Amino acid sequence: MAKKLLMLVGDYVEDYEVMVPFQALLAVGHAVDAVCPDKRAGEWVATAIHDFDGAQTYSEKPGHRFTVNRDFDAVDASAYDGLVIPGGRAPEYLRMNERVLDIVRHFDTAGKPIAAICHGAQLLAAAGVLKDRTCSAYPACAAEVRLAGGRYADIAIDQAHTDGNLVTAPAWPAHPAWIAQFLVVLGTRIQH
Repeated sequence: MAKKLLMLVGDYVEDYEVMVPFQALLAVGHAVDAVCPDKRAGEWVATAIHDFDGAQTYSEKPGHRFTVNRDFDAVDASAYDGLVIPGGRAPEYLRMNERVLDIVRHFDTAGKPIAAICHGAQLLAAAGVLKDRTCSAYPACAAEVRLAGGRYADIAIDQAHTDGNLVTAPAWPAHPAWIAQFLVVLGTRIQH
């Protein structure tokens, strides 16, 4: 059965971490509403491409424009079956929006599936939903996971971790594992 999913995005969301799951979840038949505070359907957010090219941290390059397809102000979290939180720089400032945090808390309290990748853990930490949970994230966010009362899952960059309804991963190289584990939590069955 198709699920209705909510995706929280903002300017400088990581390009792959928004584009790939958005398209993959649509491809398997789910409906995905991508929303951004202060944006309406048809408006866009700038994305950034983060790469691992030998520096002490990731590099950042301009990405594409990603069009949101639903008005943020019209979101009723109770109408959705799951939540997707891409990384990049967007979670850093989205976590200051109390309505965004309330949306994250709704999914956690209701036990609905949540998929967060990379810096998406910043939203989880700010919403206070990581206490006694194990969560992966980009390594630079490990301190935030721990400060929020969670256990940081230090896994390979191409792996994902599931803790109940929460599916997390370090960065976009984990897409195959992260999306596959999220689909399991959603109850999505793919037959070959």
